[in-house]
Amino acid sequence: MKPASPPPSIIFTTPRLYARPLTPADAPAMHLVYGDAAAMRWVGDGQTLSLAQCEQWVEVTERNYATRGYGMFALLCRASGAVIGFCGLVHPGGQPEAEMKYALQRQFWGQGLASEAAAAMLASAAALFGLQHVIATVAPDNPASQKVLLKAGMQRGPLRRNQDGSDTQLFAWQAPASANAR
Repeated sequence: MKPASPPPSIIFTTPRLYARPLTPADAPAMHLVYGDAAAMRWVGDGQTLSLAQCEQWVEVTERNYATRGYGMFALLCRASGAVIGFCGLVHPGGQPEAEMKYALQRQFWGQGLASEAAAAMLASAAALFGLQHVIATVAPDNPASQKVLLKAGMQRGPLRRNQDGSDTQLFAWQAPASANAR
Protein backbone atom coordinates (compact mmCIF):
# COMPACT_ATOMS: atom_id res chain seq x y z
CA MET A 1 0.00 0.00 0.00
CA LYS A 2 1.37 3.41 -0.97
CA PRO A 3 1.71 5.80 2.02
CA ALA A 4 -0.80 8.63 2.14
CA SER A 5 0.62 12.00 1.12
CA PRO A 6 1.42 14.19 4.10
CA PRO A 7 -0.68 17.35 4.36
CA PRO A 8 0.83 20.82 4.07
CA SER A 9 2.47 22.28 7.18
CA ILE A 10 3.91 19.03 8.44
CA ILE A 11 6.26 19.37 11.39
CA PHE A 12 8.20 16.15 10.78
CA THR A 13 8.02 12.86 8.94
CA THR A 14 9.43 9.50 9.96
CA PRO A 15 9.31 6.20 8.09
CA ARG A 16 5.84 5.46 9.52
CA LEU A 17 4.49 8.76 10.84
CA TYR A 18 4.08 12.42 10.19
CA ALA A 19 3.14 15.18 12.58
CA ARG A 20 1.06 18.24 11.86
CA PRO A 21 -0.51 21.03 13.89
CA LEU A 22 -3.72 20.24 15.76
CA THR A 23 -7.06 21.45 14.46
CA PRO A 24 -10.44 21.51 16.23
CA ALA A 25 -11.37 18.41 14.21
CA ASP A 26 -8.69 16.46 16.16
CA ALA A 27 -10.53 16.67 19.49
CA PRO A 28 -12.37 13.32 19.02
CA ALA A 29 -9.09 11.54 18.15
CA MET A 30 -7.47 13.19 21.15
CA HIS A 31 -10.31 11.92 23.31
CA LEU A 32 -9.64 8.36 22.05
CA VAL A 33 -6.16 8.65 23.60
CA TYR A 34 -6.68 10.87 26.64
CA GLY A 35 -10.10 9.41 27.46
CA ASP A 36 -8.55 5.91 27.78
CA ALA A 37 -7.93 5.04 31.44
CA ALA A 38 -5.10 2.63 30.58
CA ALA A 39 -3.30 5.29 28.55
CA MET A 40 -3.82 7.91 31.23
CA ARG A 41 -2.45 5.70 33.99
CA TRP A 42 0.98 7.26 33.44
CA VAL A 43 -0.11 10.82 32.63
CA GLY A 44 -0.39 13.57 35.24
CA ASP A 45 -2.87 12.64 37.94
CA GLY A 46 -4.02 9.57 35.98
CA GLN A 47 -7.47 11.00 35.27
CA THR A 48 -9.03 10.69 31.84
CA LEU A 49 -10.05 13.77 29.86
CA SER A 50 -13.54 14.43 28.56
CA LEU A 51 -14.20 15.43 24.97
CA ALA A 52 -14.82 19.00 26.19
CA GLN A 53 -11.42 19.02 27.92
CA CYS A 54 -9.80 17.79 24.70
CA GLU A 55 -11.52 20.60 22.78
CA GLN A 56 -10.11 23.07 25.33
CA TRP A 57 -6.64 21.52 24.93
CA VAL A 58 -6.81 22.14 21.18
CA GLU A 59 -7.69 25.79 21.88
CA VAL A 60 -4.77 26.15 24.30
CA THR A 61 -2.48 24.53 21.73
CA GLU A 62 -3.59 26.97 19.04
CA ARG A 63 -2.66 29.83 21.40
CA ASN A 64 0.71 28.18 22.04
CA TYR A 65 1.35 28.04 18.28
CA ALA A 66 0.66 31.78 18.12
CA THR A 67 2.87 32.70 21.10
CA ARG A 68 5.64 30.07 21.06
CA GLY A 69 5.47 28.64 17.55
CA TYR A 70 4.96 25.12 18.89
CA GLY A 71 2.75 22.97 21.09
CA MET A 72 1.19 19.53 20.74
CA PHE A 73 0.94 18.00 17.28
CA ALA A 74 -1.20 15.24 15.81
CA LEU A 75 0.66 12.05 14.86
CA LEU A 76 -0.68 10.45 11.71
CA CYS A 77 0.01 7.04 10.25
CA ARG A 78 1.67 7.53 6.87
CA ALA A 79 -0.01 4.42 5.44
CA SER A 80 -3.57 5.44 6.30
CA GLY A 81 -3.49 9.13 7.18
CA ALA A 82 -5.34 8.36 10.44
CA VAL A 83 -4.53 10.26 13.66
CA ILE A 84 -3.05 7.65 16.01
CA GLY A 85 -1.64 9.86 18.74
CA PHE A 86 -0.04 13.12 19.75
CA CYS A 87 3.45 14.44 20.41
CA GLY A 88 4.71 17.89 21.17
CA LEU A 89 6.46 20.45 23.30
CA VAL A 90 4.64 22.13 26.18
CA HIS A 91 5.37 24.26 29.24
CA PRO A 92 3.14 22.77 32.00
CA GLY A 93 2.26 25.24 34.69
CA GLY A 94 4.33 27.88 32.89
CA GLN A 95 7.64 26.10 33.56
CA PRO A 96 10.53 27.66 31.65
CA GLU A 97 11.80 24.45 30.03
CA ALA A 98 10.02 22.97 27.04
CA GLU A 99 8.77 19.51 27.99
CA MET A 100 8.17 16.80 25.42
CA LYS A 101 4.92 14.87 25.79
CA TYR A 102 3.53 12.03 23.69
CA ALA A 103 0.71 9.53 23.77
CA LEU A 104 -0.60 6.95 21.32
CA GLN A 105 -3.81 5.01 21.00
CA ARG A 106 -3.26 1.76 22.88
CA GLN A 107 -3.50 -0.39 19.74
CA PHE A 108 -0.26 1.28 18.53
CA TRP A 109 1.80 0.65 21.68
CA GLY A 110 4.84 -1.63 21.52
CA GLN A 111 5.64 -0.97 17.85
CA GLY A 112 8.43 1.57 18.29
CA LEU A 113 6.22 4.43 17.09
CA ALA A 114 6.64 6.49 20.25
CA SER A 115 10.44 6.32 19.97
CA GLU A 116 10.21 7.27 16.30
CA ALA A 117 8.00 10.27 17.09
CA ALA A 118 10.02 11.38 20.13
CA ALA A 119 13.33 11.37 18.21
CA ALA A 120 11.78 13.38 15.37
CA MET A 121 10.20 15.82 17.83
CA LEU A 122 13.57 16.47 19.48
CA ALA A 123 15.21 17.07 16.10
CA SER A 124 12.38 19.49 15.26
CA ALA A 125 12.78 21.23 18.62
CA ALA A 126 16.20 22.45 17.49
CA ALA A 127 15.77 22.70 13.72
CA LEU A 128 12.34 24.33 13.59
CA PHE A 129 11.85 25.97 16.96
CA GLY A 130 15.40 26.91 17.99
CA LEU A 131 15.23 25.05 21.29
CA GLN A 132 18.56 23.89 22.71
CA HIS A 133 17.22 22.05 25.76
CA VAL A 134 14.11 19.89 26.23
CA ILE A 135 13.03 17.85 29.23
CA ALA A 136 10.60 14.99 29.72
CA THR A 137 9.12 13.55 32.89
CA VAL A 138 8.11 9.96 33.50
CA ALA A 139 6.72 7.97 36.39
CA PRO A 140 9.64 6.05 37.94
CA ASP A 141 7.70 2.78 37.57
CA ASN A 142 7.01 3.29 33.83
CA PRO A 143 10.00 1.54 32.21
CA ALA A 144 8.40 1.49 28.74
CA SER A 145 8.26 5.29 28.54
CA GLN A 146 11.75 5.61 30.00
CA LYS A 147 13.01 3.30 27.24
CA VAL A 148 11.28 5.48 24.61
CA LEU A 149 13.07 8.58 25.89
CA LEU A 150 16.46 6.89 26.04
CA LYS A 151 16.04 5.56 22.48
CA ALA A 152 15.07 9.08 21.35
CA GLY A 153 18.38 10.43 22.65
CA MET A 154 17.45 11.83 26.05
CA GLN A 155 19.58 11.36 29.15
CA ARG A 156 18.21 10.16 32.47
CA GLY A 157 18.40 12.86 35.12
CA PRO A 158 17.53 12.97 38.81
CA LEU A 159 14.23 12.18 40.44
CA ARG A 160 12.12 15.27 40.96
CA ARG A 161 9.81 15.54 43.98
CA ASN A 162 6.25 16.61 43.13
CA GLN A 163 4.06 18.78 45.34
CA ASP A 164 2.01 15.72 46.33
CA GLY A 165 5.15 13.94 47.62
CA SER A 166 5.47 11.53 44.68
CA ASP A 167 8.57 11.37 42.50
CA THR A 168 8.98 11.88 38.76
CA GLN A 169 11.94 10.69 36.74
CA LEU A 170 13.46 13.60 34.83
CA PHE A 171 15.04 13.20 31.39
CA ALA A 172 16.89 15.89 29.45
CA TRP A 173 18.06 16.49 25.90
CA GLN A 174 20.58 19.00 24.66
CA ALA A 175 20.70 19.94 20.98
CA PRO A 176 23.82 18.70 19.20
CA ALA A 177 26.44 21.35 18.45
CA SER A 178 25.55 21.19 14.74
CA ALA A 179 21.98 22.29 15.60
CA ASN A 180 23.37 25.43 17.24
CA ALA A 181 24.41 26.79 13.83
CA ARG A 182 20.83 27.41 12.65
